[in-house]
Amino acid sequence: MERIWTVSTLLSLSRIILIAPVSYCLLTDFPHNTLWAALFFLAGVGTDFLDGYLARRLHQVTEFGKIVDPVADKIAVAGVAIVLFIQGNVPLWYLILVIFRDLLIFVGGLYIRRKKNIVTQSNFPGKVAVNLVALFLLLSFVDVESLETFRIVVLWASVAMMVFSVVVYARRLLIGRTVMA
Repeated sequence: MERIWTVSTLLSLSRIILIAPVSYCLLTDFPHNTLWAALFFLAGVGTDFLDGYLARRLHQVTEFGKIVDPVADKIAVAGVAIVLFIQGNVPLWYLILVIFRDLLIFVGGLYIRRKKNIVTQSNFPGKVAVNLVALFLLLSFVDVESLETFRIVVLWASVAMMVFSVVVYARRLLIGRTVMA
C-alpha cells in the first residue's frame, strides 16, 4: 500500500488552505492587506515548487500526490481568481477561461484514469500556464500602476499558454500517451 501523507502531499494541500488567508486579506480593508495577501499567495506558489522537488528528492512520488498537486493548483488558482473577479480586478472571460481549462484537463485526466488506470502527470506547458496565471493574479491584486503594461503582457501570455497546454493535454488524451516529451 502506498503512503498517502507525505511532506510533498501536505505542501500541496497547504495551497488549498492558503486560499482562506489570501481571500481574507483581499476582501478586508486593513493596513497593508494586499502585501499580506501577496505574502500568503507567494507562500502558496513556493509550495508548488517545493512539493515536486521534495517528492523526487525524498523518493515520495506517489499516485495520490500526482493527483493532489494539480488539483490543489486548480483549486487555489480558481479560488483567488474568483475573489479578484468579485473585486473587479480580473475580467469574467478570463475567470471562465481559467476554470474551463482546468475542468477540461481534470475531466480528461479522469477519463484516462478510468480507461487505462493511469494517473496522468502535469506537462511543461501546463506548468508554465499555471505559473503565468499565478503571476497575472498576483499583479492584479498588487495593483502597481508602473507594472500595468507588464500585467497585460502576462495576461495574454497566460491565455496563450492555457490554450497551448489544453492542445497538448488533448493530444495526450487522443493519442493515449501519459508523458509528453
